[in-house]
Amino acid sequence: MWILGLKEEFEEAKTWVATELTFSKNVDVNLFESTIRILGGLLSTYHLTGDTLFLDKAKDIGSRLMPAFNTPSKIPYSDVNIGKGTAHPPRWTSDSTVAEVTSIQLEFRELTRLTQDPRYQAAVAEVMTQVHKLDGKLDGLVPMFINTNNGQFTHQGIYTLGARADSYYEYLLKQWIQGGKKENQLLEDYLQAIEGVKKNLLQKSSPNGLTFVGEVSHGQFSPKMDHLVCFLPGTLALGAHNGLPDDHMDLAKQLMETCYQMYAQMETGLSPEIVHFNMHQGSNRDIDVKLADRHNLLRPETVESLFYLYRFTKDHKYQDWGFEILQNFNKYTKVSSGGYTSINNVRDPDYTSPRDKMESFFLGETLKYLYLLFSDDPNLISLDQYVFNTEAHPLPIWPSTA
Repeated sequence: MWILGLKEEFEEAKTWVATELTFSKNVDVNLFESTIRILGGLLSTYHLTGDTLFLDKAKDIGSRLMPAFNTPSKIPYSDVNIGKGTAHPPRWTSDSTVAEVTSIQLEFRELTRLTQDPRYQAAVAEVMTQVHKLDGKLDGLVPMFINTNNGQFTHQGIYTLGARADSYYEYLLKQWIQGGKKENQLLEDYLQAIEGVKKNLLQKSSPNGLTFVGEVSHGQFSPKMDHLVCFLPGTLALGAHNGLPDDHMDLAKQLMETCYQMYAQMETGLSPEIVHFNMHQGSNRDIDVKLADRHNLLRPETVESLFYLYRFTKDHKYQDWGFEILQNFNKYTKVSSGGYTSINNVRDPDYTSPRDKMESFFLGETLKYLYLLFSDDPNLISLDQYVFNTEAHPLPIWPSTA
């Protein structure tokens, strides 16, 4: 609301935060989701507005999430009771997902900077240090699960940039940027991982030669790509903007085209959750979609990357692609009573099978990135002053201390 200039609505929401938002409740929350949405959102709003109400609420939720780190390995549990101050893994496993434990750092680091309380940053830095040292990586690519008791990777042998691993890579780069490009271990791990992607996961489709990022499972390549992977063009472009190799930008542009085609080649012009690329010669179409994967959850990753590519290249085709996507969201997912809905079938314009559910990231990320994509003001959340957390909340890049 603040970024969009909706000041009246913002004031109404602020009043709600001041009078209604309370965290002293006997409820289990997910550490990762609460950190990126609630803690990240409050910290970001504090920086944009300067209003300490939001910082006070951020301190409250931040301290209530800390029991998650009380584990034998210091790798945090997935679930915290923010009222009782207890934490535990999911009922069915003692594992946490690698993406979740490595994508809370931007927020807790910023909380330490603002409060001068070192324990927040120390807890999340310990996670990065441990993951850095672990065996079980493939050329810098990490498995999807990590055990909270012994701190080791589990379910090894599967490497993906999709669900359960995706934002590990994003936060390596963004922590390095947030901290003023001083933390070399983060940069080295990021650069090694991108080389690992190129070596193990990059292939081209048939017939049109789209560059895509597949998965490796126990030594076997699979041409499966989650829509979630479409964060990568934007991340690569952000790295290139910050002085990383030019070929990162080349790859970003190729993958951006692929992510756009995941929309354009569907009958509704909306991407499914997961696609499989054809690699054998003589294919009629580049993309296949399994029946179970045809849903669209209004996800932000493609428009997020379009925003980065447009900011850094000024090529209007990225705005055009974003506008097409927005028009298709309006055509197939807008609900007459207000709001938007996830749909079950992007391949059937006549029967999309609405789910009657709008995820919070549609407002928090998808529409925000579209708004920023369509704005030609390079100072509207400058990417030289802010780094976006993985829920699209801008946090400041730390000032250099000479």
